[in-house]
Amino acid sequence: MARLFCAVCIAFSGLSAAAKAAGPVSYADGVTLIEETDRESTSLAVHYTLNPHFALGYRTEWDRRNDVLLNGARATALLKRWYGENYQANAYLSLDVGVANGVGPNPSNAAPYIGAVFMADWETRRWFASYMAHAYEAFDAGSNIAHMARVGVAPYVADTGALHTWLMVEVDHRPDNPNEIDITPLVRFFKGDVLFEAGWSIRSNQPLVNLIYRF
Repeated sequence: MARLFCAVCIAFSGLSAAAKAAGPVSYADGVTLIEETDRESTSLAVHYTLNPHFALGYRTEWDRRNDVLLNGARATALLKRWYGENYQANAYLSLDVGVANGVGPNPSNAAPYIGAVFMADWETRRWFASYMAHAYEAFDAGSNIAHMARVGVAPYVADTGALHTWLMVEVDHRPDNPNEIDITPLVRFFKGDVLFEAGWSIRSNQPLVNLIYRF
């Protein structure tokens, strides 16, 4: 029984480390810096976690395809967390409100915008799956919607505190993009409070670079 208890504790410590590294809500009073670059946009966000279920922050995004710059506040809630015998799953919802401006060839003046992001993930120490949908509406400045799904596998099972590696494939659907569906192979590394991802989209020939740092 003691050995079983220790094994369960070790398994959940590994899962908790992964969830803490990747999730937008961390521990109380934690600050999270998130940089994301995909085939359409680049964003930078800072989140402050008030409690383990809710975080507030500020986010700026450059929608490169539509030439729109978004700046606004973001509220994120952990809707639900599930624990199984050897897995953990999470569901999050983020809501944005702010100001959008046309940049470059986009002549739009400043306009209010609203946005929403739904995220869900499931993982064991070996397997990973996730889904995300996000959209924003900036009225005259522009709008966007996208869906992303991932599957991944860890080529080795690392101990808590060691370097964790995941090999993943992301499939995304963007109805307004000439390449509506794209596939992006990527690799994820995380250790401690740092998570880094890098990949390249097959059809759009664009990089994916994500960085999450908690402090």
